[in-house]
Amino acid sequence: MTRRRILLIEDESSISEPLAAALEREGFAPVVASSTAAGMEAFRTKSPDLVLLDVMLPDGDGREVLRQIRAASRVPVIMLTARGDEMDRVIGLELGADDHVAKPFSAAELLARIRAVLRRTAAPAPSSSSVLRVAEVEMNLDTRTVTKAGEPVQLALKEFELLRMLMEEAGRVVRRVDLMDEVWDPNWFGPTKTLDVHVSSLRKKLDDDPANPSYIHTVRGVGFRFASPDEPSPAG
Repeated sequence: MTRRRILLIEDESSISEPLAAALEREGFAPVVASSTAAGMEAFRTKSPDLVLLDVMLPDGDGREVLRQIRAASRVPVIMLTARGDEMDRVIGLELGADDHVAKPFSAAELLARIRAVLRRTAAPAPSSSSVLRVAEVEMNLDTRTVTKAGEPVQLALKEFELLRMLMEEAGRVVRRVDLMDEVWDPNWFGPTKTLDVHVSSLRKKLDDDPANPSYIHTVRGVGFRFASPDEPSPAG
């Protein structure tokens, strides 16, 4: 069985060395880089299954590395940071991170998060159709691509999964708690604002006005509803 390759971009050897050893013991194939330059080189040449990315690196900002990764790939990324305030988490999520772990953390916690993210990445879509289509928005579950009016829409992993769940239930309200359980984790203990950040990002990428939406409708106190295929848009 091929081992999952985990790219760890972290400059503190006191963290990277024991963490790489723990990953090795748990059956992963760790690749360690200690700078943004080395990290991007390893990302291009090693094709990791998941990236653990420190925010503060000696030659740059890990968030810039995340931007570069997201420009080329939807590979899962977990951010590592010494700063634990909510704004740091939100910024990382807005840029397309799949999870966030604040230092100090235990190896057991991080390994659990890695497995959870990898499960969500590999989970088969429950829809019987490989293509979801509502008005101008089309999602191909086989190729994991999204288009609007034929133009590609670049989505982060969680944005894709959130849109998938909403489109699969098009015309019906999906509760916030169900979205969090399915797209994140039933044991998620991060800020619930995470969901709103991702919905806001989806709206921007679909050019959907939250005040007069064509696609993603907010049902206050309950959740969100994606327009049904036969529902006329406000402009129509």
